[in-house]
Amino acid sequence: MGHALCVCSRGTVIIDNKRYLFIQKLGEGCLLEPHLGRVSTNWGRHPPLLQGLPLSPSSVGGDFGPSLTPLAHSGFSYVDLVEGLHDGHFYALKRILCHEQQDREDAQREADMHHLFHHPNILRLVAYCLKERGAKHEAWLLLPFFKRGTLWTEIERLKDKGNFLTQDQILQLLLGICRGLEAIHAKGYAHRDLKPTNILLGDEGQPVLMDLGSMNQACIHVEGSRQALALQDWAAQRCTISYRAPELFSVQSHCVIDERTDVWSLGCVLYAMMFGEGPYDMVFQKGDSVALAVQNQLNIPQSPRHSAAMRQLLASMMTVDPQQRPHIPLLLSQLEALQPSAPGQHTTQI
Repeated sequence: MGHALCVCSRGTVIIDNKRYLFIQKLGEGCLLEPHLGRVSTNWGRHPPLLQGLPLSPSSVGGDFGPSLTPLAHSGFSYVDLVEGLHDGHFYALKRILCHEQQDREDAQREADMHHLFHHPNILRLVAYCLKERGAKHEAWLLLPFFKRGTLWTEIERLKDKGNFLTQDQILQLLLGICRGLEAIHAKGYAHRDLKPTNILLGDEGQPVLMDLGSMNQACIHVEGSRQALALQDWAAQRCTISYRAPELFSVQSHCVIDERTDVWSLGCVLYAMMFGEGPYDMVFQKGDSVALAVQNQLNIPQSPRHSAAMRQLLASMMTVDPQQRPHIPLLLSQLEALQPSAPGQHTTQI
């Protein structure tokens, strides 16, 4: 899975026999502006240089608010903006410092997850390699750069102006996100860390799922308290707290955890698109217990911006009992029925 890499001169690297020019640091550890996203709205030949944003490395679990994007689950990561000298395109080069064998295995697994998919709504991996630095290693993932940033970037941009995504925009975005999840679930996996900062926006506003480092098998049969506690601890590290499904906060000793954890997270994403923040963002920011809050049925605010059908769709995703939560194929059929269908009707792009 690795590709040849060398640092051939100051400011350039060769990955898979192609030369890339270093443009600027995008960040370290975790970013307030997500690492594959926008650095500027005013682009010339090259984006303007920014200072790096060094922050302490941290796990995904309960440490992040809605706009923080983890770059690695263990070890420390840097993301650089580079330009392919063979094609003139910009790329995000994610470099994961691997201190231990487990770090290398995690990085390799993230690359392997990317290689499973060739889907317009899932981020593709351009190249991957492991580079030795003395006794340590760096895993390098070369990824497309999305100048529009993430869904969260767009939500906040609109919110700053007192605006929200329209229902038609939400439905279009939700359709693309569901199609990406459908592809992941069809391979027998679940994303496990779906949130607005893990959804990039393409040039035409199409959603692209990223950060596949938390993916694992979709259906997990828990048999015993030790396995339940291990899964609960894993979720605390890998699944962002305000988007984590209720069944992952207190895993039962004998149960089945399936891909509908992603449906709960999708409901939180839908809520954020509708109201400008996730349903449990403020609970977390106030220091209250998200684990307790998610055990109660969500109260959905009334708004003339949203139809009764959209509110019902959200309520179904946010069902506390995972066995009563719908699967993605059912949600897709409902979403397709909600799309504007009048001849010549235009759906606004973001």
